[in-house]
Amino acid sequence: MSPKRAPVVAQWFAGEGESFRLLGTRCARCAAVHFPREDDFCRNPGCGGRELVEVALSRRGRVWSYTDGRYRPPEPYVSDPELPWEPYTLIAVELEAERMVVLGQGAPGVTVADLEVGMEVEVVSGVLHEDADTVWTTWHWRPVGVTA
Repeated sequence: MSPKRAPVVAQWFAGEGESFRLLGTRCARCAAVHFPREDDFCRNPGCGGRELVEVALSRRGRVWSYTDGRYRPPEPYVSDPELPWEPYTLIAVELEAERMVVLGQGAPGVTVADLEVGMEVEVVSGVLHEDADTVWTTWHWRPVGVTA
């Protein structure tokens, strides 16, 4: 039997392929958009709204900043201490419509040498970790026009 696929964090993203999207919430009172999602109250300090509606966020945005992770992060990040550490790319992306910045890992193979501030990237589904029972899914940022 093959391992089941499960999101690392429930209700933060959904879909596959071109329909893959990060999920946030929008306040019905002031229209503020939240990611990660907020289900109890609007985070806008000038709003007392409590009605929040799930929204799919922009699929594309522009690189706001980036760096590489050259150290093994602490738990709950999952890594095998017996294997050599492989650096990964972190990308902060300003989403097109929401004008908010969302942090995420670069897609496999994307390095800091491939990135420039202001370049267009898109969100794609990815794998954070696999164990015997589960493939733990997450999101990655990938430069537009690059295929995995």
